[in-house]
Amino acid sequence: MQPCFSSGLKDSFQADVFKVLAAILHLGNVKIKENGSEKSSIGSRDPHLSIFCELMGVSMDNMCRWLCHRRIVLSAETVVKPQPKERAINARDALAKHIYAHLFDWVIHKINQALMVPGKQHSFIGVLDIYGFETFDINSFEQFCINYANEKLQQQFNLHVFKLEQEEYMKEDIPWTLIDFYDNQPVIDLIEAKMGILDLLDEECLFPQGTDKNWLQKLYNFLGSNLHFEKPRMSNDSFVIQHFADKVEYQCKGFLEKNRDTLYEELVDIMRTSRFAVLADFFKEKESNSGQKIIKVTPAQPRVKASNKQLRTTVGDKFRSSLYLLMETLNATTPHYVRCIKPNEEKQPFEYDSKRVVQQLRACGVLETIRISAQSYPSRWTYIEFYSRYSILMSQSELKLGEKKQTCKTVLQRLIPDSNQYKFGRTKIFFRAGQVAYLEKLRLDHLRAACVTIQKHVRGWRQRRKFLHMRQAAITIQQYVRGKKQIRCTVTALALKQGWAAMVLQRHCRGYLVRRIYQLVLRATVVIQAYTRGWMARKHYRKMLAEHKALVLQKYARAWLVRRRFQTMRRLVINVQLSYRVQQLRKKIEEQNKENLGLMERLTSLSNARSQGLEKIQLLEAELGKLTNEMAALEERARKNSDEANQTIALLQSDKQKLTEANEALEQKLKDTSLQMRDQFEDVKRKLMEDLEKQERLRKVAEHNSELQKEDSDKEIVVLKEESRRLREERIRLQTQVEEDKKVSAELQEQVLQLTKHVKVIPDLRKEINSLQMQRAEADKTMRAQKLQARAKVSLITRQLLCEAKEENLIQRLNEEALDNDDGADLLTAFDGMEKAAKVMETHLREQKETYKSQLETLVFKNEHLNKENEQLRTLFQEKSDVNQSIGQEVARLTAENMVIPELKQQVSELNRHKQELETQLQDQSAEMSAKIKELSNELQLTIEEEQSQRRHLEEKITESERRSEEMERQMADLQEEKEQLQKAHLSESEAKSKLRQETSRLTAENMDFEEQLDMKDRLIKRLQDQIKSLQTHATANQKEAPAVPKEYLGMLEYKKEDESRLIRTLILELKPRGVGVLMIHGLAAHLLFMCVRHADYLNDGNKLKSLMNGIISGIKEVITNQQESFEILSFWLSNTYHFLNCLKQYSGDEEFMKHNTPRQNKNCLRNFDLSEHRQILSDLAINIYHQFISVMEDVLFPMIIPAMLEHESLQGISSMKPTGFRKRSSSVYEDGADHSGSEPFSVTSILQQLDVFHSSMAQHGMELQLQGQVIRQLFYLIGSTSVNSILLRKDLCSCRKGMQIRCNISYLEEWLREKDLQSSCAMETLGPLSQVAWLLQVNKTTDEDAVEIKERCSELLPVQIVKILNSYTPIDDFEKRVAPSFVRKVQALLQEREGSSQLMMDSQYRFQVTFPFCSSTQALELLQVPSSLHLGFVTRI
Repeated sequence: MQPCFSSGLKDSFQADVFKVLAAILHLGNVKIKENGSEKSSIGSRDPHLSIFCELMGVSMDNMCRWLCHRRIVLSAETVVKPQPKERAINARDALAKHIYAHLFDWVIHKINQALMVPGKQHSFIGVLDIYGFETFDINSFEQFCINYANEKLQQQFNLHVFKLEQEEYMKEDIPWTLIDFYDNQPVIDLIEAKMGILDLLDEECLFPQGTDKNWLQKLYNFLGSNLHFEKPRMSNDSFVIQHFADKVEYQCKGFLEKNRDTLYEELVDIMRTSRFAVLADFFKEKESNSGQKIIKVTPAQPRVKASNKQLRTTVGDKFRSSLYLLMETLNATTPHYVRCIKPNEEKQPFEYDSKRVVQQLRACGVLETIRISAQSYPSRWTYIEFYSRYSILMSQSELKLGEKKQTCKTVLQRLIPDSNQYKFGRTKIFFRAGQVAYLEKLRLDHLRAACVTIQKHVRGWRQRRKFLHMRQAAITIQQYVRGKKQIRCTVTALALKQGWAAMVLQRHCRGYLVRRIYQLVLRATVVIQAYTRGWMARKHYRKMLAEHKALVLQKYARAWLVRRRFQTMRRLVINVQLSYRVQQLRKKIEEQNKENLGLMERLTSLSNARSQGLEKIQLLEAELGKLTNEMAALEERARKNSDEANQTIALLQSDKQKLTEANEALEQKLKDTSLQMRDQFEDVKRKLMEDLEKQERLRKVAEHNSELQKEDSDKEIVVLKEESRRLREERIRLQTQVEEDKKVSAELQEQVLQLTKHVKVIPDLRKEINSLQMQRAEADKTMRAQKLQARAKVSLITRQLLCEAKEENLIQRLNEEALDNDDGADLLTAFDGMEKAAKVMETHLREQKETYKSQLETLVFKNEHLNKENEQLRTLFQEKSDVNQSIGQEVARLTAENMVIPELKQQVSELNRHKQELETQLQDQSAEMSAKIKELSNELQLTIEEEQSQRRHLEEKITESERRSEEMERQMADLQEEKEQLQKAHLSESEAKSKLRQETSRLTAENMDFEEQLDMKDRLIKRLQDQIKSLQTHATANQKEAPAVPKEYLGMLEYKKEDESRLIRTLILELKPRGVGVLMIHGLAAHLLFMCVRHADYLNDGNKLKSLMNGIISGIKEVITNQQESFEILSFWLSNTYHFLNCLKQYSGDEEFMKHNTPRQNKNCLRNFDLSEHRQILSDLAINIYHQFISVMEDVLFPMIIPAMLEHESLQGISSMKPTGFRKRSSSVYEDGADHSGSEPFSVTSILQQLDVFHSSMAQHGMELQLQGQVIRQLFYLIGSTSVNSILLRKDLCSCRKGMQIRCNISYLEEWLREKDLQSSCAMETLGPLSQVAWLLQVNKTTDEDAVEIKERCSELLPVQIVKILNSYTPIDDFEKRVAPSFVRKVQALLQEREGSSQLMMDSQYRFQVTFPFCSSTQALELLQVPSSLHLGFVTRI
C-alpha cells in the first residue's frame, strides 16, 4: 500500500482509511440475537461492536439500542418500536454500506486533489473497468444491477463501433451492405422505462407492507407480454430476462430490502456525534458550493432527469443515476475498448474452452466487429495524403495530370488491378486489409532501387575519376621518361636548328591558312545571320498581324454571340411571362363562368319546382270544379225525376220502388266518388308539401352557394391586394436600382446596361396596371351581371308564384281564406319564405356591391398612386438619359484624342441600336398584350351574351319539362328492356373484345414488322437522296427542295433538366405495378429510364447523366424504404432493377454483352460514358431488394410451415393416433392464433396457394426464370429447415406415420415444381434433409445392416441430428418399438468418422448467394411507345 500513497498523500490519511475499513469489517461481524418474533438484541459484551465503537468514537450503548430499535414520530407522541432480527441485520448492513460509500468518495476526492495541477484543465483520461456479465445458479439484485450496466455499456459500444462505422461509409458514398447487429434497446426499456422493472420495484418499496411476491406478481401482470421477459415454468419465485449475452433467471427474494437499503435517522445522528472527525464529516450535510475547479464534461445527449425522490432514494434509483452520468461521460469523450477474454472458467494454464470463448466474443460484440472488418475497409487515406505519400510510385505522365484525385485513381488502377480491394470516396480512399502494406512494399522497393542506382553511379564516378587521375599520371611519367631517352640518343646541334626552323615555317604557314579559313567563315556567317534575322522578323510580323486580325474577329464574333444569347433569353422570358399571365386570366374566367353556371342552374331548378307546384295546384282546382259540376248535374237530374214522379205518381206507382232504389244507388256512388276525390286531393297535397320542403332545401343551398361566392370574391380581393403589395415591393426595388445607377454612372457601358434594365421594368409595370384595370372592369361586369340575373330570377319566380296577379290582393285573399281553408296556409308560408329569400339575396348583392365598390376604389387609388410613381420614375429615367447623353458627348470628345476611336464609336452605335431594338420589341409586345386583352374582353362579352340566350332557352325548356315527365315513365319501361338487351349484348361484346385483343396483338406484331421495313426503306431513300443531292447540287440550285424525309426514331427520350424530378416521380415514386401498360410490356419503366440515359449519353452531358443515375437510384431506394412490406412493390422493382441492369450491360459496348444483339441494338450502345460504377451500385441495390423481398415472403410463409407440413393430416387415418405418455399440448402457436381468429388450420394446399400467388406475381412483373428459381429455392429451404428444427424439438412428431405424412407433403411440393417448370432451380435439393428425416422415421432400426443403411442414406443430416431423432423416436401403437440404446450407439459409432458441425439446429435464416444472370433483351428501343396512362407529356421521343 505504501507506493499507492506516495504521490502527495500523507501517512495519516492512510491510517484513517485503514481505521474505517477495519471498523466496517467489525460491524459486519456483529451478531444480533432474536428475542421473540418481533424483537432482537445485541450482547453488551460483543467484542466486534466494542471495537467498532472504539475505532469510530461512538457510544456503544446507543449503537446497541438503535441497531435493534426504531423511533417512530407521530402527531402527538414519539414511539420507540423494537425491530425483528431480520430488519436489524438489514439496518446494520445498510450502515456499513453507507460508511463504505462515503469512504470511497472521500478517497477519490483526496486522490484528485493530490493529482490536480495549477491552471485550467481541458481534458482528462479515465479508465473504466467494465463489469463482467454475471450469471450464476442463484442470481439476485447485485447480478441484476451488474447486467443492467452491461446492457447500457454494450449499447454504447454498438453505437460507437457499428453505427459510426456504417455512417462513415454512407457519408463517403461507398457501396456497403448494412450489417444487422443486435440492438439491446428493448431490454434496456424493459428495465428502466416507465412501468419497467426498476419502476415497479421502486413503487413496491413505497408500500410499508410490500413484499417480493407482490412485486413479482406485478412483473408477471405488466411485463408478461414482453418478448425479453419470461416466467419460468417450474418456479413462481423468479423471473427470466433475455440479455444480449444469455438468458438469466433472477430470484426475487431480497430485492425489496436490498433496493430500500434503509438507514435509520437515529444511526445517522450517532455517526454525526462521533469523536472521529473523518466519520463525522462523512454524515454532515454538505454545502453545494465548492471552490475547486473541476473538468466539465458536456454530454453528447440530453441528461435524463431523475425522479423526484428527495426523502428516500432507493439503491436502484442511485444506480440508474450514476449509470446515466457514466453514459454521459462516455458519449462526451472518445472511448477505446480493450476486451479481456477468459480461456477457461477454472483459470488453469494451457486450457482453452472454445465454446466459452465464442460465447464471450459474441456477448462482447467482437464477432460483429470482425465481420465488419472482413467486409469493410480498415485503412483510409485522404487524396492529399495518398498523393504526397505515394507520388514516388507515379510516372511522369501521371504526375502531369492537373487533378490529384484523378491521378490517385489512375495510379491505384495500375498498381492494384483488383478494384474490389479499394473504393474511392468523396474525400478518402478506402483500402481492404493488406493493401496498404502492399503499397508500402512497392514504395520501399522503389526507394531501395533508387538508392541502389544512386550508389551505383556515385561509386562508378569515384572509381572512374580515380582511374583517370592515375592514368594521366602514368602517361605523364611515360612521356617524360621516353622523351628524355630519345633526346639523349638522337638530338644534335644541327637537328635542333633544323627543327627550330621547321617550327617557324609551320607556324607562319598554319597562321596564314587559319586566317584565310576564318575570313571565309566570317563572311558566310554574316550572310546567314542577315537572311535568318530577316526571315524571323518577317515571321514575327506575320504572326502579330494574324493575332491582331484574330482579335478583331473574336471581338465582333463574341459581341454577336452575346447579343444573340441575350435576345433569345429575353424572348424566352417574355414568352413565359405572357403564357403564365394568359393562363392565370383563363383560369379566373373559367372559374367565374363555372360559378355563374352553377348559380343559374340552381335558380332555374328553383323556378321549375315552383312552377310545377303551381301547375299541380291548378290541376287540383280544375278537378274540384269538375266534381262540383257533376254534383250540380246530379242534383238537377234528381229534381227532374222527383217532378216527373209527382206528375205520374198514379201511373208509375209500381216503378216508384225501382226509382227510389236507383236514387239510393246513385247517392252511394256519389259518396264513393267524393271519398275517392278527397283521397286523391290528400295525396296531391302531401306531394305538394314534399315539393315545398325540397324547394326550401334548395333555397338553403342557394344561400350557401352565395356565401361561397362571397368567400371566392374575398379571395380574389386578397389576391389583388397581394398583387398591389408586390407592385409596391417592385417600386421599392426600382428605387434602389435608381440609387445604385447614380453611384455607378461613371462608365458608359454600365449606364447603358442599367437603362436597359429600367426599360424592361417599366413596360412590366404598365402591363401590371393594365391587368389590374382589366380585373377591375371584369369585376364590375360580373357584379352588374349577377345583379341583373338575381333581379330577373326573383321577378320571374314571383311572377310564377303569383300567376299574373298582384301581390297584395293575393296575400289578402290568402289571409281571408286561411280561416276557412287550412290548405292554403302552406302556400302562403312558401310564398313568404320565397319573398324573404329574394330580399336576402338583394341585400346580400347590395352589400357585396358596396364592398366591391370600396375595394375597387382602394385599388383605383393604389393604381393612381403607382401611376404617379411610374411618372416619377419616367422623369428620373429621362434625367438619367440626358445625363447619359452628356456623358456620351464628353466621352466622344475625350476619345477623339485616343487611338481606338473607331472601335468605341462602333460599340456605342451597337449599344444604341440594341437599345432601340429593345424599345421596339417592348412596344410590339405591349401592342400584342393589348390586342390579346381586347380579344379576351370580346370573348367575355360573347360568353355573357351566350349566357343570356341560354337563360331564354331555359324558360322555353320549362314548358318542355312537363312533356318530358310524361315520357319518363315510358322511357323507364324502355330502359328496362334495353337493360336486358344490354346484358345479352355484354356477353357478346366480351367475346368480341377477346377476339379484338387477339387481333390487336397480331396487328401490333405485324405493325412492328411493317415499321421496321418502313424504317429500312426510309433510311435507304434518305441515303439515295443524299447521293442525288451530292451529285446534282450544281444542277438543282434553282429547283425546289426535296420533300422532307420521315422521322426516324433513335430509341431515346428527351427531357428537360428541370423535369428530372418529375420524371423520377412519374416513373418510380408514383408508378403503380398494376397498370395496364406496365403489365403488357415487361420492364417498361426500366426501358424508358434507359432511353433517358441514352439521350444524356448522346448529348455527352456528364452532369445530366450523373444526376439522372443518382436520381434513379435514390428514387428506387425511397420506394423500397416506404413500401418495404409490400410484396407487389418489391417484386415489381426487383424485376425492373434487373431489367435496367441488363440494359446497362447490353448497351455498354462490351463484347461479352453484345453477342446476341441485333445490328440496330449495337448502334444504340452508349458512346461517351462508362457506367460500370453505377452498374455495381445498382447490383448492390438489387441485392438489397432481393433480401427484403425474401424477408416479406418468409414472414407470410413461416406461420404456415409447421401446421401444414407436420401437423395437418393430409392422409386420412395416418395420424389419427397420438403417442402415449405425452401431456396434451397445442399443435403450434400459429394454429392457436388461427383458432382464435376463426379461420381454418393451414394445410399443404395453403402453402401451394401462397406459392402460386408468389409465382404469378413474379411472372406478371416479367421476372426472369432463373431469378424466380432462386426465390423458390430460398422458400423451399425455409420450409425444409423449419420443419427439421421442429421435428428435432418435438418428440410427438418423431414417428413412422408422421414420416409417411411428411413424404406425402414433399411429393405435393415436387408436383408443384413440375407444374411450374421449375425443376432446374435445385429447389428440391434444399428439401433433402427433410426427406431424409422422413425416411429415417420410416426405416427399420434394429439390425446392423439398418445402421449402415442409415449412415449411407442420411448423408445430408449431421450426426447430432441423426442421434437426436433416434433418441426422440416414439411409437404410436403396439406394432412399433422404441429404438434400442445399443442401436443408437452403433449408429453413433459409425457416424464418428463423418466430419460435421456439432450444432443441432439448422440455420433457418441462411440465405443462398443471389446471382443476376445476364439476359439480353429483344425489345427494340426505337419501337417502344410511351403509354398515355403514364402522363409523360413532358418527354419527347427522339
